[in-house]
Amino acid sequence: MARPKVILFDVNETLLDLTPVKESVGKALGGRPELAPLWFTTLLQYSLVATVADHYLDFGEIGAACLRMVARNHGVGLSEKEAQEAVAPMRSLPPHPDVIPTLGRLRDADCRLFTLTNSSKAAVADQMKHAGLTEFFEALLSVEDVGKYKPHADVYRWAAGRAGADVSECLLVAAHGWDVAGAAWAGMKTAFVARPGQQLFPPGPAIDITVPSLAELPGELDRL
Repeated sequence: MARPKVILFDVNETLLDLTPVKESVGKALGGRPELAPLWFTTLLQYSLVATVADHYLDFGEIGAACLRMVARNHGVGLSEKEAQEAVAPMRSLPPHPDVIPTLGRLRDADCRLFTLTNSSKAAVADQMKHAGLTEFFEALLSVEDVGKYKPHADVYRWAAGRAGADVSECLLVAAHGWDVAGAAWAGMKTAFVARPGQQLFPPGPAIDITVPSLAELPGELDRL
């Protein structure tokens, strides 16, 4: 595999620690933090429903709506305002400890770095500013400009074009099996960060790089 010209990073869970929003969601669900993964899975499901139906909705809006759905299924009543407040920490998540040192190493090696996130443009700007990551990225790319959610192939191809590169010259870095699978099927190189609880999709395409933490990524690129 040739060294990629562009590196695109997923944001939620890959760069940012979702613990604060999982805690707030668990509290909103009647003090049941074990339901937070179900909420996030439902959020991803309905983002894909919106994509397949060709009806784009804001990621935060879907997140609040899905929280109310999960709450109802478990006997918890949540108003729209309460649901919005519960998911609000998504905009102020901390970076994982391995993120800033790794992005610094990649920037010092003259890598071109971009985000590629399902968060809205306003949300990813807030996220990167709060986490102190804005300076590392050439641009903050959001699916909002495409009107489709990852892992739709159009998203990855659009991102490559936005970076002025062929899709085959880009590397997508993510902690989600569905994200790296989508990128690989679209023609990108891929790197899977095996955050706790995350797995690759067994029938999916071959992934180029798998690392236990982001800190190992620069070394893997140096060996290309």
